[in-house]
Amino acid sequence: MKTHTRVSLLLQFGISAVVFAELPTPRNITVHTLNTNYILKWHWDQGPDNKSVTFTAQYLARFKIKALGKYNWTTVCEATSEHHCDFTAEDLYYFGIWILRVRAQNDLLVSSWIQIQFCPDREAAIGPPSAVVVSPVKGLLQVAISDPLTNKNASMKMLLQHMYYYIQYWKDPLESQKPTSLTTTNNLVILPDLESRTWYCVRVQSRYDFYDKISVFSPTYCEQTDRQMSYWQIFLYFLLSLALSFLFVLGLFFCFLKSFKVIKNTFYPSIPLPTHIQEYLCDSPGSDMPHLLTTDSEVEFCCDQLDVLTSDALVNNVIMEIHAPPQDSEQDSRNYSRHNSGDSGVYSAEESGQSSQTFRGEEVKLEKMGLISFQKEGRVESDVHV
Repeated sequence: MKTHTRVSLLLQFGISAVVFAELPTPRNITVHTLNTNYILKWHWDQGPDNKSVTFTAQYLARFKIKALGKYNWTTVCEATSEHHCDFTAEDLYYFGIWILRVRAQNDLLVSSWIQIQFCPDREAAIGPPSAVVVSPVKGLLQVAISDPLTNKNASMKMLLQHMYYYIQYWKDPLESQKPTSLTTTNNLVILPDLESRTWYCVRVQSRYDFYDKISVFSPTYCEQTDRQMSYWQIFLYFLLSLALSFLFVLGLFFCFLKSFKVIKNTFYPSIPLPTHIQEYLCDSPGSDMPHLLTTDSEVEFCCDQLDVLTSDALVNNVIMEIHAPPQDSEQDSRNYSRHNSGDSGVYSAEESGQSSQTFRGEEVKLEKMGLISFQKEGRVESDVHV
């Protein structure tokens, strides 16, 4: 029984050896990298008997490999006829160590596995800057550098924090001169010591010193420096701008002053309006100006009883009896008459000693009040107003 078992095992191993020996193993396995893009490549000798050969590629983290047991390999490419396999989409940890392997197969025949150890942090190459922009600034050149990008469009500086840039620039054409170089960790650089109105060419390289990683140079960009402004020109432009600002402010001031004078002369004229226009504005119902006091509010009317005499009675004198004096005393009558003449401005007719001039003044007062009217012939036409 034991002999039969041993024979069976020997037959199985022998058959397996014959099967594996029929297909050769892929050779020259390498990993082509750029930032976080990884492509596994291998060589295969194509013969007339193995035209339909396909390949399978797998990977596994090194820390998962055990002395005994079954390994959980992850297959990336299966039954592919290509001689390469792209591992970029697997997002391998950049600081990990990975085992990559590949084998050939043809129907039931397979080759042995060939594997390679891969550490991205140590072995993956870095690329040049993703973009370089050169522009003239004040007689110099400004270089704007964009970081290399991962497969997810993230900056490689997130993985390589000490990465820097090596810049070379020279006057075009190069001829026999040696290029000037500088290193920087900044993404925006001003190239120093340049001549104005001169063409310069620039190229940039990414570097990481820990594992001596050096990228290829970026494309060469050529740009002409502009004319550098001297200090006296800057001072002259400053004075010119200052003068223009002063003239502008002065013009605004004069415009304001002129507008103020126009408004003032319109609403508050220095020359007063004619009297008849002012009276019209004051008497107008829609006018906002205060109205003058009327005559009715200034004059106090004193009304007395008037006796109108006909022309047959007296033609030369007008006798007005204001208040008849009492009959008991002549002295009281004179005092009463004088008192009434002081209050009303009318002399009593009983005072025969007054002069003609005083009587004429009283007639004028009565005429202004609209009580009587006189004629040249000496006759009196009177209107009685109660």
